[in-house]
Amino acid sequence: MTPSETKAIVTLSLLAAFVDGDKHERERAEIKRIAEGLSQADGLNLPTLYQDVLMKRVSLASVAGDLGSNESKQLAYEMAVCVCDADGAQSEAERMFLMDVRTSLGLDASAARFSEQAEEIAAVPVAAAAGTAVTAVAAPNTPDSAELDKSILNAAILNGALELLPETLSTMAIIPLQMKLVYRIGQAHGYQLDSGHIKDFLATVGVGLTSQYLEQAGRKLLGGLLGKVGGGLLRGLGNQAVSSGMSFASTYALGHVAKRYYAGGRTLSTQMLKEAFSGVVKEGQSLQTQYLPAIQEKARTLDAGKVLSLVRGA
Repeated sequence: MTPSETKAIVTLSLLAAFVDGDKHERERAEIKRIAEGLSQADGLNLPTLYQDVLMKRVSLASVAGDLGSNESKQLAYEMAVCVCDADGAQSEAERMFLMDVRTSLGLDASAARFSEQAEEIAAVPVAAAAGTAVTAVAAPNTPDSAELDKSILNAAILNGALELLPETLSTMAIIPLQMKLVYRIGQAHGYQLDSGHIKDFLATVGVGLTSQYLEQAGRKLLGGLLGKVGGGLLRGLGNQAVSSGMSFASTYALGHVAKRYYAGGRTLSTQMLKEAFSGVVKEGQSLQTQYLPAIQEKARTLDAGKVLSLVRGA
Protein backbone atom coordinates (compact mmCIF):
# COMPACT_ATOMS: atom_id res chain seq x y z
CA MET A 1 0.00 0.00 0.00
CA THR A 2 1.02 3.57 -0.62
CA PRO A 3 1.59 6.02 2.26
CA SER A 4 -1.59 7.87 1.27
CA GLU A 5 -3.59 4.64 1.50
CA THR A 6 -2.12 3.85 4.91
CA LYS A 7 -3.00 7.37 6.06
CA ALA A 8 -6.55 6.95 4.74
CA ILE A 9 -6.99 3.64 6.57
CA VAL A 10 -5.83 5.13 9.87
CA THR A 11 -8.07 8.18 9.34
CA LEU A 12 -11.09 5.96 8.66
CA SER A 13 -10.35 3.98 11.82
CA LEU A 14 -10.30 7.21 13.84
CA LEU A 15 -13.57 8.32 12.22
CA ALA A 16 -15.08 4.99 13.25
CA ALA A 17 -13.81 5.43 16.82
CA PHE A 18 -15.74 8.66 17.28
CA VAL A 19 -18.78 8.10 15.08
CA ASP A 20 -21.25 7.48 17.91
CA GLY A 21 -20.04 10.45 20.00
CA ASP A 22 -20.22 8.32 23.11
CA LYS A 23 -16.57 7.90 24.05
CA HIS A 24 -15.65 8.50 27.68
CA GLU A 25 -13.02 11.19 28.20
CA ARG A 26 -10.53 8.58 29.44
CA GLU A 27 -11.00 6.62 26.18
CA ARG A 28 -10.47 9.78 24.14
CA ALA A 29 -7.26 10.42 26.09
CA GLU A 30 -6.08 6.87 25.36
CA ILE A 31 -6.79 7.22 21.64
CA LYS A 32 -4.84 10.50 21.61
CA ARG A 33 -1.95 8.82 23.46
CA ILE A 34 -1.88 6.02 20.90
CA ALA A 35 -1.90 8.49 17.99
CA GLU A 36 1.09 10.23 19.55
CA GLY A 37 2.83 6.91 20.25
CA LEU A 38 2.49 5.74 16.65
CA SER A 39 3.52 9.07 15.16
CA GLN A 40 6.99 7.86 14.18
CA ALA A 41 5.56 6.24 11.05
CA ASP A 42 7.03 7.60 7.81
CA GLY A 43 4.80 10.15 6.12
CA LEU A 44 2.16 10.14 8.87
CA ASN A 45 1.44 12.74 11.50
CA LEU A 46 -1.06 10.85 13.60
CA PRO A 47 -1.57 13.50 16.28
CA THR A 48 -2.65 15.88 13.48
CA LEU A 49 -4.94 13.19 12.04
CA TYR A 50 -6.49 12.75 15.48
CA GLN A 51 -7.21 16.48 15.72
CA ASP A 52 -8.56 16.58 12.16
CA VAL A 53 -11.03 13.81 12.96
CA LEU A 54 -12.05 15.29 16.29
CA MET A 55 -12.61 18.74 14.73
CA LYS A 56 -14.46 17.19 11.76
CA ARG A 57 -11.95 18.53 9.24
CA VAL A 58 -11.94 15.24 7.29
CA SER A 59 -14.82 13.46 5.60
CA LEU A 60 -15.60 9.93 4.50
CA ALA A 61 -15.62 11.08 0.88
CA SER A 62 -12.09 12.50 1.09
CA VAL A 63 -10.79 9.35 2.76
CA ALA A 64 -12.45 7.09 0.18
CA GLY A 65 -10.78 9.05 -2.62
CA ASP A 66 -7.33 8.13 -1.27
CA LEU A 67 -8.01 4.38 -1.31
CA GLY A 68 -7.15 3.17 -4.78
CA SER A 69 -6.68 -0.59 -4.57
CA ASN A 70 -9.34 -3.15 -3.73
CA GLU A 71 -7.04 -4.54 -1.02
CA SER A 72 -6.73 -1.17 0.74
CA LYS A 73 -10.49 -0.58 0.54
CA GLN A 74 -11.26 -3.97 2.05
CA LEU A 75 -8.68 -3.55 4.81
CA ALA A 76 -9.93 -0.04 5.62
CA TYR A 77 -13.48 -1.31 5.92
CA GLU A 78 -12.47 -4.29 8.07
CA MET A 79 -10.54 -2.07 10.48
CA ALA A 80 -13.49 0.35 10.72
CA VAL A 81 -15.82 -2.55 11.52
CA CYS A 82 -13.52 -3.88 14.24
CA VAL A 83 -13.13 -0.42 15.79
CA CYS A 84 -16.92 -0.13 15.98
CA ASP A 85 -17.25 -3.61 17.49
CA ALA A 86 -14.31 -3.39 19.91
CA ASP A 87 -16.43 -2.14 22.81
CA GLY A 88 -19.45 -4.31 22.07
CA ALA A 89 -22.24 -4.58 19.52
CA GLN A 90 -22.59 -1.75 17.02
CA SER A 91 -24.80 1.22 17.84
CA GLU A 92 -27.30 2.49 15.27
CA ALA A 93 -24.93 5.36 14.41
CA GLU A 94 -22.09 2.89 13.85
CA ARG A 95 -24.25 0.65 11.65
CA MET A 96 -25.25 3.62 9.49
CA PHE A 97 -21.63 4.78 9.28
CA LEU A 98 -20.45 1.35 8.12
CA MET A 99 -23.19 1.22 5.49
CA ASP A 100 -21.95 4.57 4.19
CA VAL A 101 -18.38 3.24 4.17
CA ARG A 102 -19.40 0.20 2.11
CA THR A 103 -21.23 2.42 -0.38
CA SER A 104 -18.43 5.00 -0.61
CA LEU A 105 -15.81 2.30 -1.21
CA GLY A 106 -17.98 0.33 -3.62
CA LEU A 107 -17.67 -2.90 -1.66
CA ASP A 108 -19.77 -5.97 -2.38
CA ALA A 109 -21.80 -8.34 -0.18
CA SER A 110 -18.67 -10.01 1.21
CA ALA A 111 -17.98 -6.81 3.15
CA ALA A 112 -21.38 -7.05 4.84
CA ARG A 113 -20.57 -10.65 5.74
CA PHE A 114 -17.37 -9.53 7.43
CA SER A 115 -19.40 -7.11 9.54
CA GLU A 116 -21.69 -9.96 10.56
CA GLN A 117 -18.69 -12.06 11.62
CA ALA A 118 -17.31 -9.21 13.71
CA GLU A 119 -20.71 -8.69 15.33
CA GLU A 120 -20.85 -12.37 16.22
CA ILE A 121 -17.49 -12.11 18.00
CA ALA A 122 -18.58 -8.93 19.82
CA ALA A 123 -21.82 -10.60 20.92
CA VAL A 124 -20.24 -13.70 22.47
CA PRO A 125 -21.15 -13.47 26.18
CA VAL A 126 -18.48 -13.76 28.83
CA ALA A 127 -20.86 -16.33 30.33
CA ALA A 128 -24.57 -16.77 30.81
CA ALA A 129 -24.53 -14.18 33.58
CA ALA A 130 -27.41 -11.82 34.25
CA GLY A 131 -28.76 -9.58 36.96
CA THR A 132 -26.52 -7.29 38.99
CA ALA A 133 -23.05 -6.38 37.81
CA VAL A 134 -21.29 -8.34 40.54
CA THR A 135 -22.97 -11.12 42.46
CA ALA A 136 -21.13 -12.84 45.28
CA VAL A 137 -21.58 -16.59 45.12
CA ALA A 138 -20.21 -19.38 47.23
CA ALA A 139 -16.89 -20.61 45.91
CA PRO A 140 -16.71 -24.35 46.53
CA ASN A 141 -12.99 -24.32 47.24
CA THR A 142 -10.11 -21.92 47.58
CA PRO A 143 -8.87 -21.51 44.01
CA ASP A 144 -5.60 -23.15 43.11
CA SER A 145 -3.20 -20.22 42.74
CA ALA A 146 -0.74 -22.15 40.57
CA GLU A 147 -3.52 -23.26 38.22
CA LEU A 148 -4.76 -19.68 37.89
CA ASP A 149 -1.21 -18.52 37.13
CA LYS A 150 -0.96 -21.18 34.44
CA SER A 151 -4.27 -20.15 32.87
CA ILE A 152 -3.17 -16.49 32.88
CA LEU A 153 0.11 -17.35 31.14
CA ASN A 154 -1.68 -19.51 28.56
CA ALA A 155 -4.14 -16.70 27.84
CA ALA A 156 -1.27 -14.23 27.45
CA ILE A 157 0.52 -16.54 25.01
CA LEU A 158 -2.66 -17.04 22.98
CA ASN A 159 -3.33 -13.31 22.73
CA GLY A 160 0.31 -12.66 21.90
CA ALA A 161 -0.05 -15.18 19.06
CA LEU A 162 -3.27 -13.56 17.81
CA GLU A 163 -1.45 -10.22 17.69
CA LEU A 164 1.04 -11.73 15.25
CA LEU A 165 -1.60 -12.87 12.74
CA PRO A 166 -2.46 -10.50 9.87
CA GLU A 167 -6.23 -10.96 9.87
CA THR A 168 -8.25 -8.12 11.39
CA LEU A 169 -10.67 -10.52 13.11
CA SER A 170 -7.73 -12.17 14.87
CA THR A 171 -6.80 -8.83 16.41
CA MET A 172 -10.39 -8.19 17.43
CA ALA A 173 -10.61 -11.52 19.27
CA ILE A 174 -8.02 -10.41 21.85
CA ILE A 175 -10.44 -8.19 23.79
CA PRO A 176 -13.23 -10.74 24.34
CA LEU A 177 -10.62 -13.32 25.33
CA GLN A 178 -9.26 -10.90 27.94
CA MET A 179 -12.78 -10.33 29.25
CA LYS A 180 -13.35 -14.07 29.53
CA LEU A 181 -10.10 -14.43 31.48
CA VAL A 182 -11.24 -11.82 34.03
CA TYR A 183 -14.62 -13.55 34.24
CA ARG A 184 -13.04 -16.91 35.02
CA ILE A 185 -10.76 -15.42 37.67
CA GLY A 186 -13.69 -13.65 39.35
CA GLN A 187 -15.74 -16.84 39.24
CA ALA A 188 -12.88 -18.82 40.80
CA HIS A 189 -12.98 -16.44 43.75
CA GLY A 190 -16.75 -16.62 44.16
CA TYR A 191 -17.94 -13.71 42.01
CA GLN A 192 -20.37 -14.00 39.12
CA LEU A 193 -19.51 -11.10 36.81
CA ASP A 194 -21.34 -9.65 33.83
CA SER A 195 -19.74 -7.94 30.83
CA GLY A 196 -20.59 -4.48 32.16
CA HIS A 197 -18.57 -5.01 35.33
CA ILE A 198 -15.65 -6.50 33.41
CA LYS A 199 -15.57 -3.53 30.99
CA ASP A 200 -15.54 -1.19 34.00
CA PHE A 201 -12.70 -3.20 35.54
CA LEU A 202 -10.65 -2.96 32.33
CA ALA A 203 -11.34 0.76 32.05
CA THR A 204 -10.39 1.32 35.70
CA VAL A 205 -6.97 -0.26 35.31
CA GLY A 206 -6.45 1.72 32.11
CA VAL A 207 -7.40 -0.66 29.29
CA GLY A 208 -9.78 1.06 26.88
CA LEU A 209 -11.49 -1.33 24.49
CA THR A 210 -11.54 0.84 21.37
CA SER A 211 -8.12 2.32 22.09
CA GLN A 212 -6.58 -1.09 22.70
CA TYR A 213 -7.81 -2.36 19.33
CA LEU A 214 -6.54 0.77 17.60
CA GLU A 215 -3.12 0.32 19.18
CA GLN A 216 -2.85 -3.35 18.26
CA ALA A 217 -4.09 -2.91 14.70
CA GLY A 218 -2.20 0.34 14.19
CA ARG A 219 1.14 -1.23 15.04
CA LYS A 220 0.44 -4.16 12.74
CA LEU A 221 -0.69 -1.90 9.90
CA LEU A 222 2.26 0.47 10.16
CA GLY A 223 4.62 -2.48 10.57
CA GLY A 224 3.44 -3.94 7.28
CA LEU A 225 1.91 -7.15 8.64
CA LEU A 226 -1.82 -6.41 8.75
CA GLY A 227 -3.57 -7.62 5.64
CA LYS A 228 -0.94 -10.08 4.42
CA VAL A 229 -2.25 -13.52 3.57
CA GLY A 230 -1.14 -16.81 2.12
CA GLY A 231 2.56 -17.57 2.06
CA GLY A 232 3.44 -14.37 3.90
CA LEU A 233 1.27 -15.22 6.88
CA LEU A 234 4.04 -15.89 9.36
CA ARG A 235 6.87 -14.09 7.60
CA GLY A 236 7.00 -11.29 10.15
CA LEU A 237 6.80 -13.40 13.30
CA GLY A 238 10.40 -12.84 14.32
CA ASN A 239 10.29 -9.11 13.76
CA GLN A 240 9.24 -7.38 16.94
CA ALA A 241 9.18 -4.04 15.10
CA VAL A 242 5.99 -5.39 13.55
CA SER A 243 4.38 -6.25 16.85
CA SER A 244 4.85 -4.56 20.20
CA GLY A 245 3.96 -7.67 22.16
CA MET A 246 1.57 -5.55 24.20
CA SER A 247 -1.23 -8.09 23.94
CA PHE A 248 0.88 -10.61 25.84
CA ALA A 249 1.85 -8.04 28.48
CA SER A 250 -1.63 -6.51 28.91
CA THR A 251 -3.33 -9.92 29.14
CA TYR A 252 -0.72 -11.11 31.65
CA ALA A 253 -1.23 -7.97 33.74
CA LEU A 254 -5.03 -8.09 33.58
CA GLY A 255 -5.01 -11.68 34.78
CA HIS A 256 -2.70 -11.10 37.73
CA VAL A 257 -4.33 -7.84 38.84
CA ALA A 258 -7.78 -9.46 38.60
CA LYS A 259 -6.49 -12.37 40.68
CA ARG A 260 -5.22 -9.96 43.33
CA TYR A 261 -8.41 -7.88 43.23
CA TYR A 262 -10.94 -10.70 43.62
CA ALA A 263 -8.81 -12.69 46.05
CA GLY A 264 -8.75 -9.59 48.27
CA GLY A 265 -12.51 -9.16 48.23
CA ARG A 266 -12.50 -6.29 45.71
CA THR A 267 -11.01 -3.84 48.23
CA LEU A 268 -8.30 -2.25 46.04
CA SER A 269 -8.91 1.41 45.23
CA THR A 270 -8.91 2.78 41.67
CA GLN A 271 -5.43 4.23 42.16
CA MET A 272 -4.11 0.97 43.57
CA LEU A 273 -5.54 -0.95 40.61
CA LYS A 274 -3.94 1.44 38.13
CA GLU A 275 -0.57 1.25 39.86
CA ALA A 276 -0.72 -2.54 40.15
CA PHE A 277 -1.62 -2.91 36.47
CA SER A 278 1.15 -0.56 35.36
CA GLY A 279 3.70 -2.52 37.40
CA VAL A 280 2.60 -5.94 36.14
CA VAL A 281 2.52 -4.74 32.52
CA LYS A 282 6.24 -3.98 32.85
CA GLU A 283 6.76 -7.47 34.26
CA GLY A 284 4.81 -8.91 31.32
CA GLN A 285 6.90 -6.94 28.84
CA SER A 286 10.08 -8.33 30.35
CA LEU A 287 8.68 -11.87 30.13
CA GLN A 288 7.49 -11.48 26.55
CA THR A 289 10.96 -12.13 25.10
CA GLN A 290 11.25 -15.29 27.20
CA TYR A 291 7.94 -16.61 25.91
CA LEU A 292 8.32 -15.38 22.32
CA PRO A 293 9.12 -18.89 20.98
CA ALA A 294 5.93 -20.22 22.60
CA ILE A 295 3.94 -17.29 21.17
CA GLN A 296 5.34 -17.90 17.68
CA GLU A 297 4.64 -21.63 17.90
CA LYS A 298 1.07 -20.93 19.02
CA ALA A 299 0.60 -18.54 16.09
CA ARG A 300 1.63 -21.30 13.68
CA THR A 301 -1.11 -23.57 15.03
CA LEU A 302 -3.95 -21.03 14.95
CA ASP A 303 -6.61 -21.25 12.28
CA ALA A 304 -7.62 -17.65 11.63
CA GLY A 305 -10.82 -18.89 9.98
CA LYS A 306 -12.03 -20.25 13.30
CA VAL A 307 -11.61 -17.15 15.46
CA LEU A 308 -15.28 -17.12 16.46
CA SER A 309 -15.08 -20.73 17.63
CA LEU A 310 -11.93 -19.86 19.57
CA VAL A 311 -13.68 -17.01 21.39
CA ARG A 312 -16.78 -19.09 22.10
CA GLY A 313 -14.75 -22.00 23.43
CA ALA A 314 -12.36 -20.03 25.62
